[in-house]
Amino acid sequence: MLNVLHHHLFNSLWLAWGLYWAYAAFGVKRTVRKESWASWWSHMGPLLVSGYLLGADRLPGGFLCGQAWPSTEGTFWVGAALLAGGLLFSVWARSTLGGNWSGTVTVKQSHELIRSGPYRFVRHPIYTGLLLAFLGSALSRAEWRGVLAIVIVFIALWRKLKLEERWMGETFGDQYDTYKQEVRALVPWLL
Repeated sequence: MLNVLHHHLFNSLWLAWGLYWAYAAFGVKRTVRKESWASWWSHMGPLLVSGYLLGADRLPGGFLCGQAWPSTEGTFWVGAALLAGGLLFSVWARSTLGGNWSGTVTVKQSHELIRSGPYRFVRHPIYTGLLLAFLGSALSRAEWRGVLAIVIVFIALWRKLKLEERWMGETFGDQYDTYKQEVRALVPWLL
């Protein structure tokens, strides 16, 4: 029963998020600087692999499908709450960015340094939300592939975050340095 519920609930949440993400991509500011496709694939490819690890019903040869912790109704619902909360947090961050958003690391025309909404708590709330969403998906799946997916997602987003931080520092100078000193990158008061 949990497998069927997991499949439908989790896929529906990720699908709704993806549809919003696609819709919100319209009406952004013109890009004046953009990372290369190779750079984009270096973080998007791992995210897609992680999505496959968590979303596939079965992996070839049962690879990493062994149970990592007990699969209970409690872990399922905690995972579902983390998934929903993480996706909502990323949507809040995306809507706060408005026209400054891009799926790639970019600098926009008349780019603004946003410090309101979730950007008061972390500098990269979209990444924080995605990490929570992947963590929730992995927790409810309760298999070793979830652990691998979380490690891959963290590395991919950390790599993207570092490039973005460099570009924001070049664009906003001391203003961004001050922001970095006042607000953590991914986890308030920690990281």
